[in-house]
Amino acid sequence: MSAPALDHTDLRLLHALQVEPRASWNQLAPVVGVGAGTLARRWERISAEGLAWVTGVDTRGQLTLLEIDCELAHSEAVAEQLTRDPRVKVLDFGSGARTLLALIVFEDLAASSQFLTYDLGALAGVRTVRSHLVSETLVDGGDWRLRALKPEEIERVPAPPPPRSRAATRVPADVDAALMRELWADGRAPISDMAERTGISAQRLADGIATLRQSGALAFRTDIAREASDWPVYTWYFIEASGRALVAAQRSISSVPEVRLAVTSASRYNLILAVWLRQISDVSRFEIALQKALADAHIGDRSVVLRTVKHMNQRIGPRTRAVGQVHTPEGQLILAE
Repeated sequence: MSAPALDHTDLRLLHALQVEPRASWNQLAPVVGVGAGTLARRWERISAEGLAWVTGVDTRGQLTLLEIDCELAHSEAVAEQLTRDPRVKVLDFGSGARTLLALIVFEDLAASSQFLTYDLGALAGVRTVRSHLVSETLVDGGDWRLRALKPEEIERVPAPPPPRSRAATRVPADVDAALMRELWADGRAPISDMAERTGISAQRLADGIATLRQSGALAFRTDIAREASDWPVYTWYFIEASGRALVAAQRSISSVPEVRLAVTSASRYNLILAVWLRQISDVSRFEIALQKALADAHIGDRSVVLRTVKHMNQRIGPRTRAVGQVHTPEGQLILAE
């Protein structure tokens, strides 16, 4: 039997990075229990092998889940074109009554309409599209945690620094754009490196990060290759819930460790979950438990993810590992801006 891709220390490191993705190795060393140099070497190996990645995410805009049905002969081409669109944050091949599931962030409803009406319709092989406009996020995928650290250890992970008292309350547009571009490529990018690439001073970049994080416009997340965790099966559930069931979900769904994403939607299915499970037989077991927990809720459909092709800024390859960033040079996009 081959050695596991992630050992106990790796998992402790990744849990700490989930809590604060930009913490320094010196800050995390006493929490994880090994030296800063060892942590740096472990992260270098983990990221090089595509087992985990850190992303800075612009949280502004209209989040939308699309179910896209494609002709089989065109499905890979459609997936490639969607992968290259920077608005597409997650792209899965799913089972059941859809070929692809795409989690997309649009600037606003007008941009969403443009994409659905014109852009997707121009792609050869797209047959039907069902859209779910997200109205509220109950559980965000970036909030999902491993359980490798004890509660008292989690408390020792340092919080991100607040904005300086002298920092501007509004981030200038050039700094905002540069940070979102740089941190989308690498959520742990050193400020000194970003300053050199962008020509913006390190202090302005540091102030911008702190201000955007405090406002909620910028979030960081540490993601892990699913098959390197204990939850290799990934399933979407589409639920019709009464008002009472939605209130119950808002109170309790965040405590369910299998739930990676939970959103309410302005569509027929007004509660949508993305769930990680240990084995395929747990799909039905989780469904039964969910129906018991949420009275007046009906699971209308479900889709087991057969393959993920994009997650944040990463192409996802075999064994759910990141195999390289998605590079979209100017003018290369087939879909409209």
